Amino acid sequence: MKKIRNIKVTNISQLSPNMKRITFHSTDFIDFPENEDGGYVKLLFKQESSGNTFFRPYTIRSFRKNKLELDIDFSNHIGNQGYATKWASHAKIGDEILISGPGLKKSINDNSDWFFFVGDMTALPAIACYLERIPKSAKGFVVLEIISKDDRIKLVKPKNIKIKWVVKSKKNPSVLENTVKKINWLNGKPYVWVACEFNKMKSLRNFFQKNKKISKNEMYISSYWKLGLDQEEHKLVKKEDSVKWDNN
Repeated sequence: MKKIRNIKVTNISQLSPNMKRITFHSTDFIDFPENEDGGYVKLLFKQESSGNTFFRPYTIRSFRKNKLELDIDFSNHIGNQGYATKWASHAKIGDEILISGPGLKKSINDNSDWFFFVGDMTALPAIACYLERIPKSAKGFVVLEIISKDDRIKLVKPKNIKIKWVVKSKKNPSVLENTVKKINWLNGKPYVWVACEFNKMKSLRNFFQKNKKISKNEMYISSYWKLGLDQEEHKLVKKEDSVKWDNN
């Protein structure tokens, strides 16, 4: 069981119209490990009607041991529907919440010839962390789907990583996948990292595996949510899909 910590909101900043950064402080962070940026913690929510506890994973955007401060970026990607999104939208200085973690941080192959990151706004904090961590000499592409053109934020990255921002569109629901498929590939073997909505993830996974012959050990691919499902329902669908993929 991961340690449960009680943390308090000390700062809130609006990074873009649909992305908010909340800074937390707690003396419970005294034994929180360093170098966990890009990993995750789980926020704990209790359903009033049933008393059930729900966990919601969020990327550790930054942790400052010297100040016992943790930053988490919250995206408003499907409106204020989920427990965490609702909580973040109404959060104010002094609010407290419980978290568990950190969870296991996913490592990537820093020795790859180049990198290809793909995600929507739920993946933006994690991708931002990876861009800050990969070698300065790294090259490759990032394709990010955002809700509005004003959701573009400045990212610290190696100079030879090119970022393509695409705006989510009801008229063109496959804009993320289509943009990825049009990228001219570089020479050598890439490391592919993808996180987005479940159905888009499956489409991209098929493209990278079948069309581009990327093996499982050269790729991290995950769904962070599924349109029409809450997080509990999504977890079940995601687990079932993962088992099928592992057995392929």
